Amino acid sequence: MTNTGSGILARLRKTLAPAVAGPALLAFLPALTLATFWLGGETALLAVALGLPVLFAAAGGFSKLGGSSAPRDAVTGMMLRDGFEQEAARIHAECSEGGLRSAIFILELDDHRELTDRHGQEAGDRFMQHCGAQIVSALRQNDIVARISDSRFAVCLAPTLQLDLELCIQLAGRMQAATEEPLPLDGTTIYMTSSMGFCQHGRVPGATSTEWISAAAAALSEAQGNGPGGIRAFSADMPGRTGSRSTLREEAAAALESGQIQAWFQPQICTDTGRVSGFEALARWLHPVQGLIPPSTFLPALEEAGLMDRLSQVMLYNALVAIKAWDDAGVTVPCVGVNFATQELRNPGLSGRIKWELERFGLSADRLCVEILETVMTDQPDDVVTRNILALSEMGCPIDLDDFGTGHASISAVRRFNISRIKIDRTFVMKADQDPEQQKLISAILTMAERLELDTLAEGVETAGEHALLAQLGCGHVQGFGIGRPMPFDQTLDWITAHEAKLQDAPVIGRRTP
Repeated sequence: MTNTGSGILARLRKTLAPAVAGPALLAFLPALTLATFWLGGETALLAVALGLPVLFAAAGGFSKLGGSSAPRDAVTGMMLRDGFEQEAARIHAECSEGGLRSAIFILELDDHRELTDRHGQEAGDRFMQHCGAQIVSALRQNDIVARISDSRFAVCLAPTLQLDLELCIQLAGRMQAATEEPLPLDGTTIYMTSSMGFCQHGRVPGATSTEWISAAAAALSEAQGNGPGGIRAFSADMPGRTGSRSTLREEAAAALESGQIQAWFQPQICTDTGRVSGFEALARWLHPVQGLIPPSTFLPALEEAGLMDRLSQVMLYNALVAIKAWDDAGVTVPCVGVNFATQELRNPGLSGRIKWELERFGLSADRLCVEILETVMTDQPDDVVTRNILALSEMGCPIDLDDFGTGHASISAVRRFNISRIKIDRTFVMKADQDPEQQKLISAILTMAERLELDTLAEGVETAGEHALLAQLGCGHVQGFGIGRPMPFDQTLDWITAHEAKLQDAPVIGRRTP
């Protein structure tokens, strides 16, 4: 290496390495190379080009990504699961031998599959790159980050002397907030939420790093069981849920038959009156030992076992029982929505069975709202699916088009299936009160619905600002965690009573005159 080149490198190391270590150094490369060329010519430029990778590694540039020799994810540049497991084993040993502290965090994007289905694989990859960079920016230089699945990141903190539960929760919130920063994409703005579970090294239920990772995964499952955007810390009463797929199928099938999988009910509110306009029945598995198991875990298992039709029977029965009980209690609940996927809609006897069940309970068809996914209409439905939907509509059941905006259904298909209401997907609702572009999309959907004489319901409403905006724009109904979380039937009566009391206590707007 020339004297000029080595001298420049020495000055760079002394001046920049302490303050601009690791990935941040990359931002200075264009300026550094240009300055080197002007100061020392081509020879100096070549010397710096050869020496910068050494300086980058010496500054710890690869530490967050797991070391220069670790296998890399082609999209994010991060290490993969095998490399992460090796690093976690190393840190586990350091903590055990030296009395140090660490924690493993596992973060999963809540709607990554839907994002990829809607916008394409390239958009999904861009968002993973975006989230990966955001996570790295929230961590220290020596912390380890990896992409361990299509939509999951894992973080293992470098050993330290002080790391209590409160600090872990703060760090989890910081990483979660970082990944939820919006990403501009094709003229619009994409918002995502993420769920996270973590386990401190001192709370590992076993003696190996594998059990440490499994504990963090169990905490993530617990967070997802309470809806999107959750954070959970591992505790001893939270056993791992990492059994084989075949075991999970068997357990889910047994839970369905034993009554562990039941309908929970999420309220829907009319934006004009504020009163309850209905509930949506959602499948929930309350395990006697493991607690609430998220639908994202057991629904695929039931589908693999061919039990989705049996699940729809259970959900329909639970919904009709609930309607009858609300009526007997003198509570007004106009209707309950039950989801029917393509597999159930292909059952030639579906409409006949629903008609028989309604008659058995003495209920009119308008009390049962049939919810179908927008993808049902875009997947070229066969004659049985079409016949079932039309028969249920003619019977008097309202037909809700769920997750509107994600499946690109045509207007002609909306009219052909006699859709009575469209449910605006939560990805359009999220932070709509803060984003003018989201507001434009919602306004366009509501205008179309009004012209087609369709009612509207917005899903995923989580804040008062979103609720107020949707009411102002003319959306008929709202549903989401900001209104009420899914709950067992025995909690619905108290919830309705409390909600009605809040409506009566609302202040009168304007001045009363004698």
